[in-house]
Amino acid sequence: MAGSLTMDRVRSDVEVLSRAGLDVTTFVAEVEESVGRAVPHVAACMCTVDPATRLLTSTYKFGDLYGNDSRDLEWGLIEYSGTDPTAFSAMFAARRDSLGMVIETADAVESSPRMEQLIVPHYDYADEVRLIARQGDLAWGGMALFRGEGDTPFSDAEITFLASLSEAYAVGLRVGLLTRCSGSLEECPPAPHADAGPAVAIFDAEDRVVQVSVGATQLLAEMTSRENSADASGTLAALVAGARRFQDGTSDVLPRGRVRLPSGRWLVLHASPLSSVDGRRGDVVITMEEARPPEIVPLVVAAFGLTERERDVTRLVLQGSDTKEIAAVLHLSRYTVQDHLKAVFDKADVRSRRELVSRVYFDQYAPRLGSEVAPSGWFAATGD
Repeated sequence: MAGSLTMDRVRSDVEVLSRAGLDVTTFVAEVEESVGRAVPHVAACMCTVDPATRLLTSTYKFGDLYGNDSRDLEWGLIEYSGTDPTAFSAMFAARRDSLGMVIETADAVESSPRMEQLIVPHYDYADEVRLIARQGDLAWGGMALFRGEGDTPFSDAEITFLASLSEAYAVGLRVGLLTRCSGSLEECPPAPHADAGPAVAIFDAEDRVVQVSVGATQLLAEMTSRENSADASGTLAALVAGARRFQDGTSDVLPRGRVRLPSGRWLVLHASPLSSVDGRRGDVVITMEEARPPEIVPLVVAAFGLTERERDVTRLVLQGSDTKEIAAVLHLSRYTVQDHLKAVFDKADVRSRRELVSRVYFDQYAPRLGSEVAPSGWFAATGD
C-alpha cells in the first residue's frame, strides 16, 4: 500500500487536474494514471452521469478492461436494476462516496449481484472499490478500480483516500463537460441524418436490439469515438433497465439523460416501455435526439459550479433582465448584483452578458448557424 506522502501528492495532482480545463477524455486518463500510484489496480472503469438523473452517459476503460466491452449491456442491466445496495445510484442516495466490496460484504463479495453474475465469473476480479464524483448535492460520475485473484484487497486506508478525491473528481468532470468544440464547421459536423428527426432503437424482452432507425448507429458510434471509450451498450442498458422499472412500478420516472458528443453537440436520450396489441410486454424503445436549449440550460449552468445566488442572477440574465430589474427581484443592491455577475462571468469564462447568453444557449449550435433548417425544425445535415 502506498504511503501517506504518495497519497498526498496524488490528491494534489488530482486537484490540479480538476481545474486545468481538460476535456473529460484527457481528464479521466490523467486521473487514472495518477490514482494508480496511490491505489494500484489491474483495471479501471470511469464514467460520467447526468447530474439530474444519474443516468450513465459515458464510460472509459483502462488496464485489463480496455477494449473489453462484450458484457457492458449485462453490467448496465444489473447496475440499474435497483436491487444492489452497492450500485453507484444507491451509494449516492446513501451519501457514501467510496466503498470496497471485500470490506463491504465481509469477504462475501458474491452476495452482490454484480460481483456474482459478472465481475467474478467473467473477469476474475476478486475485489472492486468504487468512488462517486460528488460536489454538493450533485453526482457527475463514478470510478471503479479492480484487483485480481491473489491481489491484496483494497484497504480501509485506500478506500478513505479515494473518498477524499470525490469533490476534485467531480469538478474535473463538470469542467470537462463544458470544454468547447474548437474548430470549423467541417471539424464539428452536424449529426448524420439530422434532418430525419430523432433516432430510435428498440430492445425486445430478451434485451436484444431488434430495430434501429436511420441515424441511430451513427449517433451511437459518435458517442463512443473518444480515446478509451467503451461502447454505448452500458448507457443503453441503463435506459432499458430504467424503462422496465417504470413499467413494473418500482420507479415513477422514465429514464432520461443528456449526453455531450465529442463534436460539442448535446443529445437527449430517453426510454419508454412498449406494449403490443396482443398484450406482449417487455419491449423498450430508446429515443436519441439533439437537445434543444431549454433541455441543456440547467445542466450547463450547473456545470459552471455557481452558488445558489449566482444561479438566480444567471437565470434572470438569461430572461433578459437588466441589473436594476435583477436587484429588485432578488432584493439586492445593484452593486451586489454586479459582484455576483462578475463571479458568474469568471466561472463561465466570459466577459459580458452577451457572451454568457451565447455560452449557455448557442455554444453547440454556433458552428451551424446559417445552415438550412430541415423539415424537422432543426439544422439540416450537410455534406454529400
